[in-house]
Amino acid sequence: MNQWKKMRERAAFLALADGEIFRGWSFGAPVDAVGEAVFNTGMTGYQEILTDPSYAGQFVTLTAPEIGNYGCNPQDVESRGLFLNGLVIHELNAPSNFRSTESLAELLKRSGKPGIAGIDTRKLTVALRSRGSQRAYLHVSGEPVTEAEAVEKARAWEGLDGQDYAARVTAGKRFEWNDSGDFHVVALDYGIKYNILRGLAAAGMRVTVLPARSTAAGVLAERPDGVFLSNGPADPAAVRYAVEMIRALLGKVPLMGICLGHQLLGLAAGAECGRLKFGHHGCNHPVRNLATGAVEITSQNHNFALSSERLPSCLEVTHINLNDNTIEGIRHRSEPAFSVQYHPESAPGPHDSGYLFTQFRNLLER
Repeated sequence: MNQWKKMRERAAFLALADGEIFRGWSFGAPVDAVGEAVFNTGMTGYQEILTDPSYAGQFVTLTAPEIGNYGCNPQDVESRGLFLNGLVIHELNAPSNFRSTESLAELLKRSGKPGIAGIDTRKLTVALRSRGSQRAYLHVSGEPVTEAEAVEKARAWEGLDGQDYAARVTAGKRFEWNDSGDFHVVALDYGIKYNILRGLAAAGMRVTVLPARSTAAGVLAERPDGVFLSNGPADPAAVRYAVEMIRALLGKVPLMGICLGHQLLGLAAGAECGRLKFGHHGCNHPVRNLATGAVEITSQNHNFALSSERLPSCLEVTHINLNDNTIEGIRHRSEPAFSVQYHPESAPGPHDSGYLFTQFRNLLER
């Protein structure tokens, strides 16, 4: 009974820009926020999702109905903090796990991020699938904001299109991830996850991380054997400085990109990029490797994708998404460069695609 009383006292709602309202109760930080509402179909991994910089600017709706069961801990973070704008779930549970050091609600509150529970997340997911990802307003503060006012605030928000969020989430400074390895790789930080750096190190590479706005001259001054283009948030077309930098590096040093880095490599080679209706978010997306015919179950988080209709002849498609046939991988036909749209480092997700770090190493060896 006390729990129901607390929930009523913390009444909250999510207002979509198209006018639909989803009511629930608040947890985490008591601050209102705007963001783009998306859904993630992963069954586990909420802490890795919270700390993935690629979710900057978004309200993440988790389709799994029970969240918080195993708590949170310092070992499972994927970056230096939380970057999403808010979390939307159905049922919040108290943690019961020997690895847990704090609850999900405590982590959100400590990080200044709002959450809403009690939402009919199945209904919200269907709405986003049918009508597309939407700008939204999350009201959890208890301040006097009407539902109509919240809808107008959602509509007035600038959104993610045309916005350079890579510059907002990058660490903004050079640092060494590890000090051993027989190849030296420079990783561009557009919102890089720690498990990517672990994957590169496990493949025998010494990794130096540079900030998003690094120049080609600055990268080459590090004398790298290869360059890695990381994941990151929002619209790749807004990160023009990165496209120009990658274009200057093509042919001078081997390149590998994932997620945003994949899109930036495509743009640098002359491809076009467009927005997906509701994006790919989750760790159960099937991708076919066209070279082997194998199907990989992959972890994904992106709203934009390279256009297959206007792919330049210098690029070859290597992987496709089996749900919607979008491009999931490319390689350059004449230069040592390849990329994938999904996350081979997982965290969370299956390990089907971990071979890509070895493939990058093989490219360096050749």
